Amino acid sequence: MLVANEASAACSGLYNHQFNTLQGTIINLCDYQDKPILVVNTASKCGFTPQFENLESMYRKNKPNLLVIGFPSNDFQQELSSDKEIGDFCKNTYKVEFPMVTKTSVVGPNANHLYKQLIQKTGMAPSWNFYKYLILPGGENVYAFNSDVKPNSLEIASLLKPYL
Repeated sequence: MLVANEASAACSGLYNHQFNTLQGTIINLCDYQDKPILVVNTASKCGFTPQFENLESMYRKNKPNLLVIGFPSNDFQQELSSDKEIGDFCKNTYKVEFPMVTKTSVVGPNANHLYKQLIQKTGMAPSWNFYKYLILPGGENVYAFNSDVKPNSLEIASLLKPYL
């Protein structure tokens, strides 16, 4: 059994984050240190929004072995105004069940702390909606993918294959 200090030390870096979800729960990334995590900044009114279908399919197929997590953001002026509108849109239009956090910033000085760390680790900041980061188990290897790289692309699938 871990004591508080050991537990805190065991969960650091990219995993030391908790987020409120649009689904009404709290997600703690520390619970996913041993799984790949696909992090995606989303927007409801973007040309890449149909990628929700691939993201949801990946989530449902690989749920025990992969965390797909969405970060709705209006940084590129294409997101709905409220968390309720975003949640309703994702659920009703794309049947999204994978965790979607409350609306947040992913670029610039107001970016949330996880995104700041992802940008620092990869040297790549989201240039548009549906930019993806793949964190492999342990958090040492993190890959960045442009918006036009689909979640089910060969590039992403080949990195995930050993873990799924």
